Parts: sequence; C-alpha cells; structure tokens
Amino acid sequence: MDIVTHCKVPRYLHNNLPLGNPLGSPGDRETQMKSVLEALKLAVSSEHSVVQVSDACWKGNDHWKENYNKVDQSNHEELLRLGKENRRKRAENKARGLSR
Repeated sequence: MDIVTHCKVPRYLHNNLPLGNPLGSPGDRETQMKSVLEALKLAVSSEHSVVQVSDACWKGNDHWKENYNKVDQSNHEELLRLGKENRRKRAENKARGLSR
C-alpha cells in the first residue's frame, strides 16, 4: 500500500482478500454489502486523500494467504500443468476468434 499512499490516491479502501475477490467470498452478501457501503462512505465523507484498511475477512478462514504466490518444488508439476492448460485454452480461443 506504500505506492497507493505515495501516489496520493483520493480515497482507497483495502480489503485484504484473495485476488479476484475484492468484495468477499462468492455468495457472502453480508461481507460484499459491507465492503460496498464502507467504500461509498469513504468516498463521500473524506475531504482529503485517505487510505483505509477494512476488517473484511475471507469467509471461513485466511488459509488462502499461505499459498498465495507460492512457487516451490511442492507445486512445481501442478503449476506447469496449469500453465500448459492455460496456454492451450488461449490458443484455442484465439483460433476461434475470441479475445479478452
């Protein structure tokens, strides 16, 4: 979050959740709504640059943090397999004329 502070973003609410799940677990409407309302409150009530860390937590536990960005011998083969599968799907989509 140093870069966010350094850049002096107008308002920033940080939810310490897994990448791709900025508001909470799928189906966890309570955490999602809390995050949205907290962000809106921050947007309308702050008159200066502010960085705030929410207390939102992953439904159940925070064990996802143990494996986030983990690359070592224990998952080497699985990561190779996932990468190969991803490249295959992207090539297939490209051949079909699909893109992001």
